[in-house]
Parts: sequence; C-alpha cells; structure tokens
Amino acid sequence: MNRPFTEWDQTFTGKRLCQAIVNRLTFEAHISETGTQSFRLASTTAKRKAAAA
Repeated sequence: MNRPFTEWDQTFTGKRLCQAIVNRLTFEAHISETGTQSFRLASTTAKRKAAAA
C-alpha cells in the first residue's frame, strides 16, 4: 500500500528494522509527494470490496 513513512512501522513491526529500511531507501533521494491516490491502490481496494460483497 501507499503509506507515508510515518506509518511504515505498521508493516515492518521492528522499529529499528523500519528505520533502517526508510534510511536506506531515502539516502540521497529526492522524494516527490503528488498528493493524489495511486490508481493501483484504488483499483485493488475496489476489487477487494467487490469480492467481499
């Protein structure tokens, strides 16, 4: 899922592991936030809701 870095600890349960992953991914990176929802995320969410109904 597309989550901000502040919510990654919900996926990677070890706090130190989460910090290490974010640190390595963002080292010397330029992060652009578009402020829009991902098409893939919206599509997957819709499919899951339809399957659950």
